[in-house]
Amino acid sequence: MKPAAFSYIRAESLGEALDALAQYGEDARIIAGGQSLGPMLNMRLAAPEVLIDIMGLKDLDRIEFTDDGAMAAACVTQARFMGRLELPRAQPLLYEAMPWIGHVQTRSRGTICGSLANADPAAELPLLLATIGGVVIAQSKQGQRGISASDFFNGMFETTLAPDEMLLAVKFDAPKPGSGVAFTEMAERHGDFAIVAVAAVADQDGVTLGLGGIGAKPVVKRFDGLAERDVKAVLVGLANSLDPQSDPKADAAYRRRLSRELGLQTVLKAMERRHAV
Repeated sequence: MKPAAFSYIRAESLGEALDALAQYGEDARIIAGGQSLGPMLNMRLAAPEVLIDIMGLKDLDRIEFTDDGAMAAACVTQARFMGRLELPRAQPLLYEAMPWIGHVQTRSRGTICGSLANADPAAELPLLLATIGGVVIAQSKQGQRGISASDFFNGMFETTLAPDEMLLAVKFDAPKPGSGVAFTEMAERHGDFAIVAVAAVADQDGVTLGLGGIGAKPVVKRFDGLAERDVKAVLVGLANSLDPQSDPKADAAYRRRLSRELGLQTVLKAMERRHAV
């Protein structure tokens, strides 16, 4: 299929992009790498009247690592973020999980923020942000606001961005000292969207577990004081409480089973990787 007809604006500045968003609102979409939005346009799951291309804005191609976390601006590609030498130490869960995102070719064009703004519940980056915690920076002509990771995703392909806002940057929280992390997923082929993806962060106080591919947005649970001997029972209870979607790839029962089994493996691995501080 081919996309519906649309007008195209290649923004020469952030101000120009924001002016266009203010003018066209819900009829406009921001595009950077296009690896999420492009297929949606071709399948006519999205049919904006105007595309606003920001990929030429060099000011939005910044990466920062600080003691508080890691920041990627709107035009930072997944491949460039993965290539930063600071990543394994500063964001070990992102470092472990990002090779599961698509393929080398798509990561070279797809952006961190673009995947988050697309909010596909089977995509890895929304799950990682929800599990790690952090904030997205939304920008409109009226100014900036921060939206916490827990409040950003509304549902399938839905976020709390207003029609005149764009995702300017994302900031991932720094891990607590001594944390252990782990990630795994089940997909039809490596690089496909996950049937179920699991991310875990184990710190000295407990475990944060994130599940993707289950429902309309990532499922994140915190288990304070969790002991290794109790992990299996906790995962059985969590899996039984889930109400996953069924689709041609997997039914709800299979997704619950994957959540239980992959969750058990992932949490135990994260706990093993913890170290005393």
